[in-house]
Amino acid sequence: MTYDDGTEAVRGVSLDVGDGEFFGFLGPNGAGKTTTIKTLVTLLHPTEGSVRINGYDTKADPQAVRESIGYMAQETSIDFELTPRENLRVACRMYGVPTEEREDRIEELLDLVDLRDVADKRAETFSGGMQKRLDTATVLVHRPPVVFLDEPTTGLDPEARLRVWNYFEEINDRGTTVFLTTQYLEEANELCDRLAILQDGQITHTGTPDELKSAIGTETVTLTLQDASEENQRRVIDTVRRLGALDAVAIERTADGVAIEADNARSATSDLFTELAAANATITDFDVQSPTLDDVFLTLAGEDDVGATGAAGDTVRAQEVRR
Repeated sequence: MTYDDGTEAVRGVSLDVGDGEFFGFLGPNGAGKTTTIKTLVTLLHPTEGSVRINGYDTKADPQAVRESIGYMAQETSIDFELTPRENLRVACRMYGVPTEEREDRIEELLDLVDLRDVADKRAETFSGGMQKRLDTATVLVHRPPVVFLDEPTTGLDPEARLRVWNYFEEINDRGTTVFLTTQYLEEANELCDRLAILQDGQITHTGTPDELKSAIGTETVTLTLQDASEENQRRVIDTVRRLGALDAVAIERTADGVAIEADNARSATSDLFTELAAANATITDFDVQSPTLDDVFLTLAGEDDVGATGAAGDTVRAQEVRR
C-alpha cells in the first residue's frame, strides 16, 4: 500500500485467516497495522495485490464486503447523545436488519454486552469500558461472519479491558472470525489462535503464541542451593554440563545458586534433579520460566533482518483474508 505522497505503508503483506479463527496482528506504532486493517475493510484500496473477504473481492465488490463484516475502529463510533437501545436501532437500520427482527436482535446484544440495565440511559454518561461494549454491540447487529477490531481496548483500565475481552471471546465462541490489532501482548496471548508480527510494513513472523515463543529459543531454570558456596556452585555447573538430557546453552552463578538457560529446561527438570541429588547438591527452591510474548515482540520485531518467511513457514505472497 503506497500513499499519494509516495509513502510505502505496507508491502508484500500476505494473510490467510480461517473461518472461526481469532487472529492477532501485532506491531509497534507506525508499523502499518491500521493501514492494513483499513485496506481489509475497504476504507483504503491496495496499490498492488488483492484482498478477498468472505469470498468477495474488496475492489470489485466493496459493498458486499462491507455488508458481511463488522468493523470497530480505534475511535468509538457510537452517538453519545443516544441510549444504547437507540444506538442499536440506528445500527440496525444502517445494516439493513429486517424490521421484524430488530427488537429481538437489540435485546440479544444488550444481554451480550451486559448493558440491559442501562439500555435507556444516554451513552455520554457511560464509562469508557461501557462505551466500548456498546460499540462492540453496534458492529454485531447484522451478525457478520467476520469482525475487525482495531486496538479496541486502548485507554481502558484493566478491569474494563478484561470485560471487553470476555465479549470478544464470546462472539468468537459463537463462530465469528475475529481479526484483532493490538499493542497489548497479554491480550494477544489470551485471545488469539494465531498471531502475525508486522514490522516496517512487512510481516516478519506468523504462528501460534506458543510457536512464536519457541521461535526465540530458550527456557530458564533457576536453582536455589542450600549451600551456595563457590565450590558447590562449581559442582552443580559441572553436573549440568555432563547431563546429556539437558541442552544447556548458558549457565550462570547467582547470589544463591545457579541459573541454567536451555532449549528444554522444563522437560529435563526431573533428570536434572536426579543428577544433582546424586552429586549431593541440595536444592531448596527452583523456578522455570519460558519466553513470554513480550520477549517474542522485543526479539522478533526488533530484528534488523526482516525475512520473507515467518516463524510458521508462511511465505509472503499475496494478500488475502478468507472465510
